[in-house]
Amino acid sequence: MMLRVLIGSCLSLLLTGGAAAQSKGEVTVNDLYVYEVPGPGTPEAYDETLAVACLQGIINRGAPRLYVTSAANQRPGYWLDLFSKDAQWLAGRNQVRIEGLDALVTLAADRLKGAVVWDPEVPATVNVATTIAGVRDGIALSPDLAARCLPAWNLPVLEDLRGRFDGSETGSKKNDAYRWAIREYLAKGLCSSHFLCLFEDAHATRAAGDTTYVVTRDWAVFNRAFVFDLSPWGDETPKDDPGQRLGTDLETYHMILRETMKQAKGAHMTEMTGFFAFWKYSNIPGHASTHEPVPTEWETVYLISPYNCYQNTISSDCFNQSLHSQAPFKPLKQQRPALRDTVEDKAYVCILMADYDSATPLYDFLPRHWEDPNRGKLPLAWGINPNLIETYPDVIDHFYATATPNDFFTSDASAAGYFNPNRVKPDQLSLFEKHNAKFFQSTDMSIAPMVLDWDEPTPAVKDSFTKFAPDGFATIVMDLHNKGGATPKPHVWKGMPVTELINNTCNFSSAKQTADAMFGAIKDRGDARPGFYFFRIVWVPPTAVLDSLEVFRKDHPEIPIEVVDPYNFFNLFKRHIQQAAP
Repeated sequence: MMLRVLIGSCLSLLLTGGAAAQSKGEVTVNDLYVYEVPGPGTPEAYDETLAVACLQGIINRGAPRLYVTSAANQRPGYWLDLFSKDAQWLAGRNQVRIEGLDALVTLAADRLKGAVVWDPEVPATVNVATTIAGVRDGIALSPDLAARCLPAWNLPVLEDLRGRFDGSETGSKKNDAYRWAIREYLAKGLCSSHFLCLFEDAHATRAAGDTTYVVTRDWAVFNRAFVFDLSPWGDETPKDDPGQRLGTDLETYHMILRETMKQAKGAHMTEMTGFFAFWKYSNIPGHASTHEPVPTEWETVYLISPYNCYQNTISSDCFNQSLHSQAPFKPLKQQRPALRDTVEDKAYVCILMADYDSATPLYDFLPRHWEDPNRGKLPLAWGINPNLIETYPDVIDHFYATATPNDFFTSDASAAGYFNPNRVKPDQLSLFEKHNAKFFQSTDMSIAPMVLDWDEPTPAVKDSFTKFAPDGFATIVMDLHNKGGATPKPHVWKGMPVTELINNTCNFSSAKQTADAMFGAIKDRGDARPGFYFFRIVWVPPTAVLDSLEVFRKDHPEIPIEVVDPYNFFNLFKRHIQQAAP
């Protein structure tokens, strides 16, 4: 496949099932063009995938016309098959297989305005080039690919970033590049204020042919988003730029957030999609950072929340967002159970099938667990962040449409996006409420069971949640800055039940381990009757939960547990709290 594109002539135009029409520039509305990117593993694969992603973002702006599959990843093919069947939204589209970058350039036609050449000597420029490609309708190219193909394409070079950034401004080449892009594109209002993209740059990825955050760039180009890769820490230098002045990455990070918030003008919050690069910014083998991965994740959210910014954390290997996002969408509805009146002397348990709060788990992980044959045999709360309807509305609609009467949907971390509510500025809480209410209403959600923060919610934050999550609020508090943060005591706030989300069971290794973790959590909380225990379990199929409960009941028959749906859990919890109140 590599020979097909990069060694073979860049003038080849290989189309099947529609070549004649395409060669004349005649595009049929019903045609869905399908392009397969090569498997990862080489710099050439990186370069081609980057070019394809830029072209896809431009081609799909007017309509959902280009779908990308992969020789190494079956998930895009899975969704293409599913949405092309029966009455799904891609059914009836004439799928035209298209090969070679030349064919894509021809398909883009005059929508494509030119090329942006990035500088491998400054790996951050691949992100700057992606930003420019989105703003100026361009294609980001490595120097190698530009030399091979630009003469045939007859495209102007919009920007050549080679040799432009030497560290003379900040002492850091990568920060010089980002600050130039802030001034020239972000501060001039040319980039989206709705989306930011935290995508790993080319520092180690191009040489390895790692395309996990390259296939996603259609989304950045499609939305004209600002793309960057920086450390949230100001107390140590990142592994990819150890010579920078301490805190330079963080200073630039603040500049991006501050300018994006300024450009938004209070009209909306901003989604930051993508995740920090573990190997650069946290303690993993090969990098002796003082910061572990989970605290680095939390620090990122701590950093962005005051800027009306929320995270869609993992979006690696998320194909075709520029296409899926255009699927027809109407507000979703989920079933509501009959609410019970009587609170009995037992341990009420609710299970949050957690961490589908970002694009990759929703798009790639959840289908594996959703297809478990034992789904539907016990009530489960599935944590899906509702703001993801902007990215994968058809994927979420599929889960709603195929839910059993025992499948219920709640938000995940932290509501309509991952943020620390206590870090939202008080004068911005009205915008916060409006943002969350919009997405909760569109997905028929009224429970927020996994609010992540550094302290218990303030009265103002709880007031805000009553506006969109009146049926239940649960939180995990991690006081990583040692400021005295505490988990809230169970209570009802203006009609909204408030409690903790129990994290003991988050990492499933076996049914026995999870059963023991449940038992420990119940005993640590006094094993009260009645008792209420909302457990977080991450990325496992329903069968694993059933097996754990079977072990628990066998090992601890003295504890009468009942697994209930999230609505009845919070309703019974609320009744108990109110009955026990003086």
